[in-house]
Amino acid sequence: MNVLLLHAFPLDERMWAPQRDALLDHTVIAPRLYGRGRTMDEWAGSLADEVDEDVAVVGASMGGYAALALARRAPARVRALLLVGSRPDADSAERRAGRADTIDLIRREGADGLWRAMLPKLFADEGNADASLMHRDVHDLVGAVEAIRDRADSTQLARDFDGPLQFVVGEHEAFVQPGELAEFDIREVAGSGHLVNIERPHEFNSILREFLARV
Repeated sequence: MNVLLLHAFPLDERMWAPQRDALLDHTVIAPRLYGRGRTMDEWAGSLADEVDEDVAVVGASMGGYAALALARRAPARVRALLLVGSRPDADSAERRAGRADTIDLIRREGADGLWRAMLPKLFADEGNADASLMHRDVHDLVGAVEAIRDRADSTQLARDFDGPLQFVVGEHEAFVQPGELAEFDIREVAGSGHLVNIERPHEFNSILREFLARV
């Protein structure tokens, strides 16, 4: 099976290293998302042009938004969606204001300032963090926040999706709570923050294998 791994913000595709052994029986595609356009729809178009196979898509946070956009752009080719620390709805006014603050932070303090600010939200235990996985281009980071902020509401798309769809959140998730996803199939991982695949790779890989077995 072709498995498309879409990374979280502010990391890049290297964040999926803990999943490589779990996916040895599959064809893994792990692109970098930055620089693909101004909107999630443009990102999805770029991915659709680059990946011409049917895929099971695993998207973490920002990568989950891109996964949903890809399912909208190329529905016949997206066979399954595993969305980690992500949500299907658009940004609320409160979250959009938070995006503006993040953009201002990036412009003032650069990638290092962004990493310091996000670290407590990304990991339950900051000892699990690896700053070397961060994408450091300020222009790309700002563009990514703008694309996240302006993404379309994908709630109905998620409801109507006819393949396997599952959400995964950490016990200490800072950006989306299990109750907000109650209408969907959801797994909660104990002892993890936002980046479940990094912080609890063994547990996440078990979920990943179980999920792919359903596709």
